[in-house]
Amino acid sequence: MIQRSILELIQKRLFKGKAIILIGPRQVGKTTLLNQLCKENKLEYLFFNGDDPIVQQQLSTANTQGLKQLLGNYKVIFVDEAQRIQNIGLTLKLITDQMKDIQILVSGSSALEVSGLINEPLTGRKWEYVLYPISWVEFVQYRGYLESLQQLEQRLIHGMYPEVITHQGEERLILQQLMGSYLYQDILSISGIRKPEILDKLLRALALQLGQEVSYNELSNLLQIDKNTVQEYIRLLEKVFLIFRLQPLARNLRNEISSTRKIYFYDNGIRNAIIANFNEISLRQDVGALWENFLISERMKTMHYQEQWVNPYFWRTSAQQEIDYVEERNGVLHAFEFKWSSNKKVKIPKSFIQAYPEATASIISPDNFFDFVSGKI
Repeated sequence: MIQRSILELIQKRLFKGKAIILIGPRQVGKTTLLNQLCKENKLEYLFFNGDDPIVQQQLSTANTQGLKQLLGNYKVIFVDEAQRIQNIGLTLKLITDQMKDIQILVSGSSALEVSGLINEPLTGRKWEYVLYPISWVEFVQYRGYLESLQQLEQRLIHGMYPEVITHQGEERLILQQLMGSYLYQDILSISGIRKPEILDKLLRALALQLGQEVSYNELSNLLQIDKNTVQEYIRLLEKVFLIFRLQPLARNLRNEISSTRKIYFYDNGIRNAIIANFNEISLRQDVGALWENFLISERMKTMHYQEQWVNPYFWRTSAQQEIDYVEERNGVLHAFEFKWSSNKKVKIPKSFIQAYPEATASIISPDNFFDFVSGKI
């Protein structure tokens, strides 16, 4: 079994008077993790599957007395895919307030639905975590340092989903199935998506612009839909953990770009599945973009699992000077430029150093990337 970094973090929060909410993409192991949490702590729990109509009926119209009868003597309640249950947030609030010795564990796949149904009623009564696809740190612990390095190019192509990692040779089929789950089980189930073909085109456009600045106006013209619809669709794609955005850093220079954004995918394999390109690294024209997406998504996982709160950016000027990734931690800026080829010379622009003299700067390559993705630099 692949040991997840977040497990120890969640263990520390058990029986502290708050519900534990675990969200994240489908098929990253949320249910497995919470089951493991209970097993390792020898906790007997009552399991509710949010996809079960009977469970939905029981938990959507619950009252205090009915809940006490339903829960019996169990001290741990595990609600899986909680966003499928109407009024579940109010039910969980009732348990938290009236049955203080019960630990609630909740999982969900859509941040949009979970936020509306669960987060608001449980304000001040919950710990919330995101479980991502396998991190490189977890992969190294699972495979060992040397074997992990030997698989680096494969991970850039096929990504880090648990089933993709554990079923070598079946990666493409698994990724295609995951995409079907994303598009038709999650995104299209959310109201407001009336033209799935537009969503397909938008995802492909974003995948092809990986590592580049994205213009909502250009996407609007390309897809023949209005700009507000583009923004709404991108917001939905973020809420189901397909993509995330980086905003530009613009503080000191007049010519710093401030109105665009870059969009990355949580997983390289999903991105490559969208454009149906699983060619090996030596045959690809987008290696730099894949490397950038991998590093930034891995950094994001580590910062979350280590509970380090940072502000992530990219930086560019109208004169085309740029830095791939800038991170603000405790008021200090840390600039990182990524390079895949050791033969390619990369420098931090002098204008950035002059504008932000207190900032640190590092070049990240295959030679030192583990320090970056593990949060050591």
